Amino acid sequence: MMATAQEQNVSGAQNVSQAAQGAKVNFPSLQTSQTSPEPFGKLSTITPESGARKRSNSILQHLRRESITDQNDQVAATNLNADWVHHKGAWLIHIVIIVALLLLYDGMPWVSTELSWTLTNVTYVIGSYIMFHYVTGVPFDFNSGAYDTLTMWEQIDDGDQYTPSKKFLLGVPISLFLVSTHFTHYALSMFLVNLFFCMLAVVPKLPSAHRLRLVVDDELPSPVLEASNLGHNRIPSKELKN
Repeated sequence: MMATAQEQNVSGAQNVSQAAQGAKVNFPSLQTSQTSPEPFGKLSTITPESGARKRSNSILQHLRRESITDQNDQVAATNLNADWVHHKGAWLIHIVIIVALLLLYDGMPWVSTELSWTLTNVTYVIGSYIMFHYVTGVPFDFNSGAYDTLTMWEQIDDGDQYTPSKKFLLGVPISLFLVSTHFTHYALSMFLVNLFFCMLAVVPKLPSAHRLRLVVDDELPSPVLEASNLGHNRIPSKELKN
């Protein structure tokens, strides 16, 4: 009987072994997404709005930072287009221009004193806006177009805010607005005109407006490429102006 029990145990063990060999264990397939990393320096397409970061359904764009190459070109030589604001007489010339405009309009017999101050304010603001906030780039070819997308205001002091020169340039239109408002005897129509042009000169100088562009063209330029692994962007030579 003991032999029979041992034979049964051996037979049972063989059956279990055969069942284990014939069984197929199905494990859930682990599908891992094996995406090969992008090669170093591969260019990928980003938003086609001239290298600017754009919010959806927004006409306001902030310019991207320059690439390392453009930054090196910017510091390679003195920016004569913006460095003049630190020279002697650079602050005084604004006062001279304002006084010259006032004398010019006062010399016209059909222009009243109130209108003369208003026209002086309007003329100065329009001229300074075009000079500091509309025209981009530099008239000198010395930095391989590193400043092509920046206005003169954004070039001054390498974009630093509230420097002495920028404080002065910010204070001139504000002071001119206050003086013009006083000599127009606070007339509502003159006040609104002077206030509008004062805002036109002050708002683009605020830090929140730095590198900000107002896009009014529906046509989109060709796509801009960026080095995705490096995080650097290639800025086109032409940018939409604010």
